Amino acid sequence: MIRKRLLCITPNESDADDLLDAAMGDWEIRSVPTLADAARELRSQRYLVGLLVHDREAYRSAELDTFLRRHGHMQWVGVFRPRDLESAPCRDLVVEHLCDYHTAPVDPVRLAHTLGHAHGWAMLRRRTEPAAADGDARSPLIGNCDAIVRLRAQVERVAKVAAPVLIWGESGSGKELTAQAVHTYSDRADGPFVPINCGAISPTLIHSELFGYERGAFTGATKGKAGLIESAHGGTLFLDEIGDLPKDQQANLLRFLQEKTICRLGSTRNIAVDVRVVAASHVQLQEAVAKGNFREDLYYRLAVLPVTVPPLRERRDDLVVLAEHFFNLYANEKSPRLKGFSNRAIAAILEHTWPGNVRELINRVRRALVMSDGRFIMPEDLGLGHSSSLMAPAALDDARLRTERSALRECLDRSGQNVSRAARDLGVSRTTMYRLLSKHGMRS
Repeated sequence: MIRKRLLCITPNESDADDLLDAAMGDWEIRSVPTLADAARELRSQRYLVGLLVHDREAYRSAELDTFLRRHGHMQWVGVFRPRDLESAPCRDLVVEHLCDYHTAPVDPVRLAHTLGHAHGWAMLRRRTEPAAADGDARSPLIGNCDAIVRLRAQVERVAKVAAPVLIWGESGSGKELTAQAVHTYSDRADGPFVPINCGAISPTLIHSELFGYERGAFTGATKGKAGLIESAHGGTLFLDEIGDLPKDQQANLLRFLQEKTICRLGSTRNIAVDVRVVAASHVQLQEAVAKGNFREDLYYRLAVLPVTVPPLRERRDDLVVLAEHFFNLYANEKSPRLKGFSNRAIAAILEHTWPGNVRELINRVRRALVMSDGRFIMPEDLGLGHSSSLMAPAALDDARLRTERSALRECLDRSGQNVSRAARDLGVSRTTMYRLLSKHGMRS
């Protein structure tokens, strides 16, 4: 049997012990006087239930709101003096953060019953929450499905060597996170990670941005500037969407990969740069080479260690884990009342095909955090409320209403529009019959 544990926040610890010990002998109770003490305790121990003994002099409303928002995964019960509840901020605190409250003087037996109920509710929630992702906590690659486990293992292998890595994956699948994982597991982890989106830089500026320039190299160059490649010295250079790099700059990049030196614009001096190059593309570079859009020699320089990032549709076992992760990551954008995903929302997430991959999942979760006005996210909040399976209950309701309306009409026709006789035939009272007729907009 799991021992129940309670974190009690009260300015007077001895009063709390006297209040709770008599009625809660089967609980392990930890009392702390301040919010800072409570935060330290929660960093070292896991609690499902917390008791807040409110004191306006001890806790400022803003600090208390921030604390409870940060620890909203717990079930919180409050104890308040009746006059405290006359304050609007105090009432807001109860509504937004607490699952229940009592007023002083407290009945220990009733309070123990409330805390027991909160613990039981928390246990039910914990059993329905997805398991945390396995793997090294350093890795930004979240999940434990076969596809992501293989990807993490592949990343760990390629990170141990200094050869260039080429990452392929659909748009939004997490190519930059994979590149960050390569950097994190490498011996360059203490160095800089410099991402460059090759498709986002103007073709006229890309050379100076990548390789830097000297003073006077062009109009407006009042002083020299190191390029992005040079700024990655000692670390990892991530070239995202490498397939969008113009052909002339592909030649310059190839020269850098071969010689490990760069030459700033307007300079004749070569500068040695020690970087690990990781490139990524959402297009198959072999096809781009065949069409003449990408240099074949550069492709073979970059694709020494190829890595493929699986699309989200191949990571269905991780969908709920990822949704919960992004829910917690962007929790500062949500209402304090919002506690998680409803079962219907989970079903909608599992059914959706996710053509936009992880980026689409992030987008929909963040939208739901803002748009949801209940305690749990619904499919409509995610923009997934119109799938076929979710429409099935509505279709069933429509069929039931049509059947009910048809039965009413037939009974009325048989009874010659006599409501009393039709009610007897249906086995309902005249009041219920009139209510049903009104419901369907029918007149006797």
